[in-house]
Amino acid sequence: MKLKPINQQVVSVVGASSGIGRITALEFARRGAKVVVSARGESKLKSLVEEIRSFGGEATYIVADVEVFDQVKAIADKTVEVYGRLDTWVHVPAIGIFATFDNTTPEEFKHVIDVDLMGQVYGAMAALPHLKREGGGALIHVSSVEGTRSLPYQSAYSAAKHGVEGFIEAMRVELQHEKWPISVTSVKPAVINSPFWNNGLTKLGVKPAGIPPYYEPKLVADAILYVAEHPTRDYLVGDVAKILDLVQRISPPLVDSLLLLVGFKLQHSSEPKSEDAPNNFYQPVAEHDKVIGEIEPRRGDTWASGAEYPGRRS
Repeated sequence: MKLKPINQQVVSVVGASSGIGRITALEFARRGAKVVVSARGESKLKSLVEEIRSFGGEATYIVADVEVFDQVKAIADKTVEVYGRLDTWVHVPAIGIFATFDNTTPEEFKHVIDVDLMGQVYGAMAALPHLKREGGGALIHVSSVEGTRSLPYQSAYSAAKHGVEGFIEAMRVELQHEKWPISVTSVKPAVINSPFWNNGLTKLGVKPAGIPPYYEPKLVADAILYVAEHPTRDYLVGDVAKILDLVQRISPPLVDSLLLLVGFKLQHSSEPKSEDAPNNFYQPVAEHDKVIGEIEPRRGDTWASGAEYPGRRS
């Protein structure tokens, strides 16, 4: 299986208005790819396309909600309509609710599944026909280390990410069986300092925080660009993702004990936040186009800069 150089690719980045998706779209464009970006918020997409065009990149946008299959399909169709083909599909969008399982309503849990799992399913369904018509390409799904190990306060998000791992494993083997040269990659970051934490719906009484250390969104973008050229099964981003993955395989009860020790306290920030505070659970937030979140990085400058990181590839 061989993938095109990035400067020869047409790439669709879904969930590109902020955070990981935004920096990923910018990096693809800087490397010479033609990029189609999508998200729910039009103003942020417009500013992203303007930024890409300002340095000579090629980009267009389409507003879409990944909960609706026809809108996801429209992203793939628009990519082919504008640039003639689709080479790489990158699926990023995710929402979060921070609450105990018994304080999560059925409607809230289902909504997370609809966005974080079914959105990824719809993305693959929309992109695959175009990739097959081109005779190959890459499906890149941004999952999470929570696809390997669930965390307290995030039962719905963890369930969705486990579901992502399940469907892409089956799909990958089916494509191999049918001898399609389509690379299917799960990118599994550790905790990323993106707007995700500020934008989530919280029932904790405070703004939620990830369990440190934190890594910068560009580290994930670097991983995505790497697997867009190099067929890869899984890519763990950050040393903590590697460690958690390994320890979970060896002794899940040990991870239980560690989470009981630190997993609850460290997900509480000191900043009060009510359940009714602005969040992106049901609609886009009105804040400006952010890549970096509001959590102070707790790693050294080298890692935070995205210069190098120990991602695990397989």
